[in-house]
Amino acid sequence: MKRYLVTIVILVCLGGCVSLPGTSTTPPPKMIDVSLPVGYIPNVQFAPLYVAIEKGYFAAEGINLKLDYSFETDAVSLLGANELQFAIASGEQVLLARTRDLPVVYVAAWYQKYPVAVASKSGKGLLKPEDLRGKVIGVPVLSGASYIGLRTILDAGGLSEKDVTLGVIGFSQVEMLATDRVDAVVVYVANEPVVLESQGYLTDLIRVDDYLTLVSNGLVTNEKTLAEDPELVKSMIRALLHGMSDVIADPDEAYRISTKYVETLAQADTTVQKQVLIRSIELWQGASLGLSDPAAWNNMLLILVKMGMVPADLDVSRAFTNDFLP
Repeated sequence: MKRYLVTIVILVCLGGCVSLPGTSTTPPPKMIDVSLPVGYIPNVQFAPLYVAIEKGYFAAEGINLKLDYSFETDAVSLLGANELQFAIASGEQVLLARTRDLPVVYVAAWYQKYPVAVASKSGKGLLKPEDLRGKVIGVPVLSGASYIGLRTILDAGGLSEKDVTLGVIGFSQVEMLATDRVDAVVVYVANEPVVLESQGYLTDLIRVDDYLTLVSNGLVTNEKTLAEDPELVKSMIRALLHGMSDVIADPDEAYRISTKYVETLAQADTTVQKQVLIRSIELWQGASLGLSDPAAWNNMLLILVKMGMVPADLDVSRAFTNDFLP
């Protein structure tokens, strides 16, 4: 009888120590609200974020992510002032910010290839940078990634702005090239060329990345966040790269998910927008997702120095890190 009582006591004690099926002893993560400026309107190019939100990758990291599409937000300045913890920004924005003593740091590359090119109608003979001499080139604005990309291409051909005629055309590249109002336009590889092809205009592209590796968009934070909450930085990167991996593995699923987050996709040409996504994926892929190339950062510094936008002694090594990648 005593033996049975001892057995019962042991079982009761064990029962208090073992979780029942379907239960978990791990408490749910404490949720942190994070606002992420992306610098553009809702678009299929942000599919990795949509997928990561939809599949709960950010939530699993304890992050309640809200995407900020507002143009008027100077995200990098707010980041530098620690009024934001993260933003999607390009390499040149980071270097320009650091010249203003804003302690922002690029922690994960989104684009492995610089997405800018000069496009012309096929058959015009504009196949390499030096072919642009004497041509009229439409550029959206005289700043930002498009302008830096154009200057890089001209420099690769031994040309300066004096050797071409620049026209500031806003974001009317498709119309301007289709109607022959310019000889060439500065485009994003995954956007305007796809639209032009859908309208029957084949294009030749002079891609920045064929001549010089530069730093494009990625996840940016600040030195304070890196020092005080490195685990949050790692969590943001893990969720983003997880979403990116899923998009690369299944673009069709990613597109379906994106339709829930981009209202205009319902009225858009599905064939065109899916091709935009496919060409975007080509720009994201590299040796390792998220990895920053130090040579690309040095190249970006040299281009900005040539343009007179940053000092030559800027310490580029402090502008980025690969230390928080998975």
